[in-house]
Amino acid sequence: MTGRAWGVLLVLCGAIFLEGIDVAMLNVALPSIRADLGLSTGVLSGVVSAYVLGYGGFMLLGGRAADLLGHRRMFLLWLTIFLVFSGLGGFATEGWMLLVARFVTGVAAAFMAPAGLALITSNFPEGPSRTKALGVYAGTAAGGFSLGLVAGGVLASFGWRWVFFAPVILAAVILVAAMLLVRDTGGDRPRGGFDLSGAFTITAAMLLLAYGVVRLERPGDGPALTAGVFVAAFLLLGAFVAIERRSSSPLVRLGILRSAPLVRVNAAALLFMLAFAGFQFVATLYFQELRGWSTLQTGLAMLVIGIDTVLAPTLTPRLVNRFGNAKVLFGGIVCAAVGYLLLLPLSMDWTYAAMLPALFLLGMSFALSYGPLTMAATEGIAEDEQGLAGGLLYTAIQFGMALGLSAVTAVSAAAGGGLEGLRAALVVPLAAAVLGALIVASGLRSSSATPGEPVRDAPSEHPATTV
Repeated sequence: MTGRAWGVLLVLCGAIFLEGIDVAMLNVALPSIRADLGLSTGVLSGVVSAYVLGYGGFMLLGGRAADLLGHRRMFLLWLTIFLVFSGLGGFATEGWMLLVARFVTGVAAAFMAPAGLALITSNFPEGPSRTKALGVYAGTAAGGFSLGLVAGGVLASFGWRWVFFAPVILAAVILVAAMLLVRDTGGDRPRGGFDLSGAFTITAAMLLLAYGVVRLERPGDGPALTAGVFVAAFLLLGAFVAIERRSSSPLVRLGILRSAPLVRVNAAALLFMLAFAGFQFVATLYFQELRGWSTLQTGLAMLVIGIDTVLAPTLTPRLVNRFGNAKVLFGGIVCAAVGYLLLLPLSMDWTYAAMLPALFLLGMSFALSYGPLTMAATEGIAEDEQGLAGGLLYTAIQFGMALGLSAVTAVSAAAGGGLEGLRAALVVPLAAAVLGALIVASGLRSSSATPGEPVRDAPSEHPATTV
């Protein structure tokens, strides 16, 4: 690749790294935030949930907006909004200020992430060049999730507000570089305008789904209301499908969902992130609340998972070129399942050396899985639907993370909390990883993947199309 191409790639990688590290750093800093602002458990949970609501609720709209209004334009606009509201979160003195800041930051990420992924796929031609670019991009994203735990521990030791201020500095650098380097490829945009009725319906449905998932964390808190939220969400989804079938300019072309490979990829992404988010929450409670470790010690304990930052952009693209997406992805999810299995006998007297093999396997799983998921989610998709494909992928990832957090919280509470509760909760990541591996295995014999129907671009003959 040319020097300019590397510059564009590094800028876009910086943005997705920013999004991942922002989420991970906040999770580590939550105990410090609660202590300083005197937040209740409900408000503290809401700080995490607000981001999920904004991200999950607006992701599909964000992906389609990128296709219709321009990938570069939407990327720069929402990166700026991300920067501003992350900074405002750092100045918060009340719980409601954090809730607003995190919600808007989540909305900004929902528009920014699919636009960034679409810029990657549109700036690098399909084949080895795109595989390499997506490998580096996905590796950086995975590194944000894992290294964010370490960075959050370090920054929180100086004060939790730095968890908000540090992303502002990084976002400002990325924004300036993006304005100078990133260009739209000039491809045709979809004809027609916004499907406003579809946009309002799907956004309301996704917001309700995200809210319902968040409510699952507290199974005793109004189960009838929780059920009502899900019923309303599914009714709105039904209305959305009816609207899209009649629309001349649909927000989501329903044909793109008829592809079994595309459905498999997004289901695998949801389960993979469900497992990791659940594990991350359990590990944080185990290290800090049961073992009494500091945020810095917790972050350093997770450092080995950051091995994916090195392996994902270097090793994974080579493996994909040789074996194809499906086999590499299957190996990555199996690594995760074995890692979670090794953690099941968790005890209070475990040495770090006893935990290390499992943590190493989780780092390997991220290195082998995140890139192939990203590559497969956009493989064979027409240029004017790359934003939509990215929106589907990141919707699956975000809802997976929300479901993982809710599931382990509910299982731990049902098991009585404490060490026994955490042991029981670790079954959730294991079950999700096993199911994800089975879903990927069901597509191992596919010789090609053609996401979407009809696919307006001819599918590539590259091995990456085997998911």
